[in-house]
Amino acid sequence: MAPVRFRAADERDAAEVALLHADSWRRHYRGAYADAFLDGDVVADRRAVWSARLAATGPDAATTAVATILAEDDRGLAGFVHVVLDEDPRWGSLVDNLHVAHTHRRAGIGTALMARAVAAIGERAASPAMYLWVLEQNTSAQEFYRVIGGTCVETVEVGPPGGDPARLNGSPNKLRMAWPDAATSSAATPASATSASG
Repeated sequence: MAPVRFRAADERDAAEVALLHADSWRRHYRGAYADAFLDGDVVADRRAVWSARLAATGPDAATTAVATILAEDDRGLAGFVHVVLDEDPRWGSLVDNLHVAHTHRRAGIGTALMARAVAAIGERAASPAMYLWVLEQNTSAQEFYRVIGGTCVETVEVGPPGGDPARLNGSPNKLRMAWPDAATSSAATPASATSASG
């Protein structure tokens, strides 16, 4: 596998991030999200979201309340993580998105991206706590989060993407996975933070 590089995203990356996000949803959210949405306007929806998010970060991501980190290799975008710092007074910073390209799964990229999310929280957030949401049906992702120290603390209904109930298939649930101190996540170990092959 080609060496993986990591860098902060900017507004020029919105289209590529949106494509990876849409592909991940199509692969892992089918059944929870409506087929008409996944097979229809999901790319346009994600492009609008990421264009707005990355335009708002400005040229110096260290001055904003979010961090979006890309993993790339010679083939292009391998994955990304998006963190909203101190998003919740109780649960801390929200890992709002963590997606790895299907062609790069099981190569340690998710762990390396989480390590960078943990580092951003440690450097820039007031609270050390971290959490994320994962679909109840996405058991492989749940296992990954448990392996790196996350604990399921609650289950709630999924809100519809873009606020449109027609984009959901029934009433799927999501789990809140939490880390009281992000630094205790096994993703924070030096080996995983410096290598995408572990």
